Amino acid sequence: MSSTPATKKAKRVNVRRPEVMELVQAEVEKHYRSAVVEKLKKLGGTLTIKDTTIRLAQQFGFCYGVERAIDLAYASRRVFPEQNIYLIGEIIHNPEVNRQLAQMDIKTLPWKEMNEQYEALTEEDVVIVPAFGAPSEFMDKLAEKGCYIIDTTCGDVMKVWRRVRTYAKSGVTSIIHGKKGHEETRATASRALGEAGNGHYLIILTLAETDYVCKYLSDGGDRDEFFAHFAGATSPGFDPDIHLTQVGVANQTTMLKSETEEIQKRVRDAIMKRDGDDSNFLVFDTICGATQERQDALFEMLTAPMDVLLVVGGYNSSNTSHLVEIGQEELPTFFIQDADCLSSLETIAHYDLEQKTEIQSAYPNKLLSKEPTVIGVTAGASCPSNLIEATILRAFELRGISRDEVYAA
Repeated sequence: MSSTPATKKAKRVNVRRPEVMELVQAEVEKHYRSAVVEKLKKLGGTLTIKDTTIRLAQQFGFCYGVERAIDLAYASRRVFPEQNIYLIGEIIHNPEVNRQLAQMDIKTLPWKEMNEQYEALTEEDVVIVPAFGAPSEFMDKLAEKGCYIIDTTCGDVMKVWRRVRTYAKSGVTSIIHGKKGHEETRATASRALGEAGNGHYLIILTLAETDYVCKYLSDGGDRDEFFAHFAGATSPGFDPDIHLTQVGVANQTTMLKSETEEIQKRVRDAIMKRDGDDSNFLVFDTICGATQERQDALFEMLTAPMDVLLVVGGYNSSNTSHLVEIGQEELPTFFIQDADCLSSLETIAHYDLEQKTEIQSAYPNKLLSKEPTVIGVTAGASCPSNLIEATILRAFELRGISRDEVYAA
């Protein structure tokens, strides 16, 4: 008789064994540590050599959740040296980190939908759940197959899951501020269905979408137009005329804090306009602490003059893209994946948020001039320090300052 998710419990494994983690820490340090970044930290984030100053944000790069996910992934290979190890999608949104895991023969499973690879899993296989988490149906399939599960889901993400489950249990629809195609938002939406599977959610991304929903909340509207507007962003059986009666706001943890707060305010105001009070509106602060710290640190860095800002991270990293949005409001800002984007003295390769592709642009005139120049550097929570170091070294080189001079400073 075949097992089902309802009768077979997930086989979760704790790989954080002292003797293993000591080896893992040494390996992770070797791959991702940076002496230059450590030097800048000791100097308060500012290093000036000749006519060039590099300013590094006070909070940047790997957060605790990312470090934990990487540690667990590295540990899984040491605990299971001979077994097949699979990873659902990417452990985090950084190509360098995912490349290192691929070199350990950790294979990738699709994250958008399950396929025959999931059906082929056995009880001897190991599956790593990424820091974003995975949808409930994926976890049910792993339990059904009986494979070993290494769950690296970030604690901040799980806090959001607990909140939307509570909403569902109370008959409250979750309005999720996030990207409907993002791994974390997909995982959160699956939890918003609740244990019984009869909960509801609506995913919104922009303030324009928020205003559309708010107008529907207060004044009503055309259902067919609503569904066309939010295709792929609602729960099965969602009816805006029924399921927007009571709403609770949650979010993808890496969104821009100020935007999430504005969405909360506008939805609450619409409920107040419709009902006369806010008893049908619930909210809970679910912005990741590390995301908030990196955004706040960038706002602080922008209070002093800089000529250009380099934001380092994976192009599909949500928290990194929001740092770019903050920066480009104030000064020339370039979203680069790594130092290779600075390979040419003529142009810089960088990701354009509007075009959603990498483009080539000319450097700001001052960057390659003989005038004193201040270059700001920050990085998203999924960016390792070795990539930040390489960017800093390359920025100095563009200004005619050698690596040896940087190391000796």
